[in-house]
Amino acid sequence: MGLYRIMLVDDEEEVRKAIMRKMDWEQLGFVLVGDAENGEDALEQLEQLEPDVVMTDIRMPYMDGLTLTEKIRGKYPSIKILIFSGYDDFEYAQRAIKLNAAEYILKPVNGEELAAILSRIRKNLDEEIEQRRNIDILQERYLSSLPILRELFLNDLVRMTANVETIVPRLCEYGIDILDARKWLTAMIHVDQAERMENQVLSEHRELILISVRDFVEDYLRPYCRFATFNSADGITIIVAVDEDNTQTGLMNLLSDVCKESRRLLDVPITIGVGRSCDTLQEIGRSYQTCVDALGYRAIVGGGKVIYINDMEPVSRGKLQLDDKGEAELTAAIKFGPKEQIERVIRDLAIRMEDAKVHASQYQVYMLSIVNSMIRLMQQYDLNISEMFDAGNQYADMMERIYVREEFAERIIPIAYRMNEALNRERDNTTKKVIRQAKEYIRENYANPDLSVEMLCRHLHMSPAYFSTVFKKETGQTYVNYLTEVRLKKAVELLNETDDKTYMIAQKVGYQEQNYFSYVFKKQYGVSPTKYRGT
Repeated sequence: MGLYRIMLVDDEEEVRKAIMRKMDWEQLGFVLVGDAENGEDALEQLEQLEPDVVMTDIRMPYMDGLTLTEKIRGKYPSIKILIFSGYDDFEYAQRAIKLNAAEYILKPVNGEELAAILSRIRKNLDEEIEQRRNIDILQERYLSSLPILRELFLNDLVRMTANVETIVPRLCEYGIDILDARKWLTAMIHVDQAERMENQVLSEHRELILISVRDFVEDYLRPYCRFATFNSADGITIIVAVDEDNTQTGLMNLLSDVCKESRRLLDVPITIGVGRSCDTLQEIGRSYQTCVDALGYRAIVGGGKVIYINDMEPVSRGKLQLDDKGEAELTAAIKFGPKEQIERVIRDLAIRMEDAKVHASQYQVYMLSIVNSMIRLMQQYDLNISEMFDAGNQYADMMERIYVREEFAERIIPIAYRMNEALNRERDNTTKKVIRQAKEYIRENYANPDLSVEMLCRHLHMSPAYFSTVFKKETGQTYVNYLTEVRLKKAVELLNETDDKTYMIAQKVGYQEQNYFSYVFKKQYGVSPTKYRGT
């Protein structure tokens, strides 16, 4: 190990200097990093000096050594503290021991005695650091903490807060054998309140009941399937891997037997809620929630049995609803096209109705959600709703005919096409309007030599990059070329109609340099401004 850092605290300067001189610090394995004359001063220096050991007197002004020790213990518990005092006071020694001081010695400090103490402290520091760094010990501690880490991970998994990318590595690391299953489901065990318990041990030690039930269930399940059990906030939770050689129905029968045998053998009545299965472990949280929901029916159907969520609630392949992703895709397709994209998105939305097995009212709500999404888009861009739905029919009649599930896509696609065309026209009109505004601004400000595309775009509230693209597309020329054209046309007008000097005309059309104006003019018209006027 390297040299340990030590700090000396004593209100008597001569004592401090004597201790500093008499000790061969490096030989003892230390380096003296600083000294202080009271506890307040020492505390101020601690953070900067970062000592491993503090040697402090007890009797000092402002803050005594025991108070300093107490504050160091609260903030820097790993620092070793050596307390010395000129008073053989048992009460001080008692307080020093309670504060976990490394050593307590009397003044005057004997060099040999202090050297022996520092050697012991250095040895303790070496051992502590070695222990902290010892891989075997760390591994042992890690293994001892695995059950806790395993429980935390499984709780994160069912709460869907686990990092998806770490699910497989963590399952392997914690030895949880539920990977590569056909599907998964969760079950939850609730220990019911028994009216009486003949089992004397369990009745006197209620905390043992959960352990006993969990062990009992694991023993029952182990020959039948792969699973993981853990304690969650709602009860004992089981994640079951459903493989080819076991079935969900068989699992229900087995869990039913568990309920009966728990009452018979353990004298502990339990209720087991079973959730819906899922196809991936990433979806296990949904299964978990449904097994919690299943237990919620305990008050209705009674306890002491298996309650399967599918027996309590109608089976469906998931709620049929227009989610944010579906609505965003529909909006983007209508706004930006092309038609092939619009048709694909709408047919995909319609296919969801074919896959879902829900009540007829849910189909109506789903179709209404799609139509409402389209109407909101129409309102956002001030489109004529009646025209969008059907230019040749009454709006109310069209609305009645839309909500036929089998014909929904065919009715909606033409409406989406009309919306797309209207938005494209509106976009073209908006672009043309912007270009008109830009040209007008240039014509009004061409004389300003500082006129730039950035200044123009601030006026238009557009980005320079987008403006430059649409300006070139609409006019066939760049902003700079158009500005130059406007300036030179005005220059020609001034040359023909006034007697202004060339430099004056240059300034009037936005050129500060006459020579540059002449250069640009000649490049455009083939002659200088002076010769142009003379022709």
